[in-house]
Amino acid sequence: MSNNKKHSPIIIAMTGASGAPYALRLIQRLAKKDIQLHLLISDAARVVLEQESNFKLTSNLDEMAKDIAGFTGVDAQYLTCWGNKDWMSPVASGSADMQDMVVVPCSMGSLARIATGASSNLIERATDVMLKERKNLILVPRETPLSEIHLGHMYNLSKMGVRIIPAMPGFYHEPKSIDDLVDFMVDRIMDHLGVNDGSNIRWGA
Repeated sequence: MSNNKKHSPIIIAMTGASGAPYALRLIQRLAKKDIQLHLLISDAARVVLEQESNFKLTSNLDEMAKDIAGFTGVDAQYLTCWGNKDWMSPVASGSADMQDMVVVPCSMGSLARIATGASSNLIERATDVMLKERKNLILVPRETPLSEIHLGHMYNLSKMGVRIIPAMPGFYHEPKSIDDLVDFMVDRIMDHLGVNDGSNIRWGA
């Protein structure tokens, strides 16, 4: 993708699996590329955020966007937070200009509901829209070990064109810190979003 072409808005959903730092870093890097982000955060994800990043979210959506912007060091104008029952959100409709969605981290419960077409909240509805419109849906599952049920859902979603990018950081780039491991995974996600901020790690580079 040309650096001069403005990327369409991206939906980022956080669910209750371990891996909050991946989502926060992805938000940071995309917002710094001046990409509008629509953020959907489950109740379980709030608990994980506080546990893993010592970051407690407010319930006020406008303040939430400002808090996330402050925590990640980006401009709040690029972040919009939606409540999980806000059915009037643009992410709930296929007619909105939303070409990409990332669920990071993706819990196994969310994976199951996405795979079976459940739409009991806005995260699930947004993924359902991406599937029915044949748009770019990326799931970053985090669980171990994986049961036959988990693997079956991933397989079925993959056959539908969903990109499954498990949170499995590599070590060939000789990471020196946890941040290096986080960035390794965020690089892979950004590659599949068609966004390059100049810091993506490349094999053999």
